[in-house]
Amino acid sequence: MPKPESFPIEKIYVPVKRRKAIKLQVVEEIAGSILEIGQQTPILVRPDEDRFVLVEGLHRLEACKALGETTIVGIVVSAEDAQQRTLLSEGPEADAERDKMARLKKLRLEKEAAESSITALNKTDKERARAARGAGENSRTSPSRASGPTPKKTLSEWIAQQKRDGGRY
Repeated sequence: MPKPESFPIEKIYVPVKRRKAIKLQVVEEIAGSILEIGQQTPILVRPDEDRFVLVEGLHRLEACKALGETTIVGIVVSAEDAQQRTLLSEGPEADAERDKMARLKKLRLEKEAAESSITALNKTDKERARAARGAGENSRTSPSRASGPTPKKTLSEWIAQQKRDGGRY
């Protein structure tokens, strides 16, 4: 495990999404604790060009800023570790966001499937029409009889087929 080291606070970037989660009461409590016993738990940062991006420890960082500190104790983690920690530590909001993204992905896939089936249906309708025109030119039968009887679907049959095929109706 990497060893804690000291980082200049001005070199630590806090992502906008994380800044929204600041709770002033928690910052005050941590600041009081740091005054009494010092910083016990290092923050986690990941390198990003000439700065560091905060992964974990927003309230500790804000408490040190409030106390007028210029440095903070932290540990450098890799981008992969940072992503994994972020996913694990975000809690219910992250779960809701992942669920939302999964639903959006499912809807997009359903839409794409419906569009491709419509395209395939249009293609086969055009082919039938061409075949009907071709048969009509070569014989005295009407175009509708040349292509054979086409069964009509009821709305409930179409909906049942859409459900079976995973499409939206």
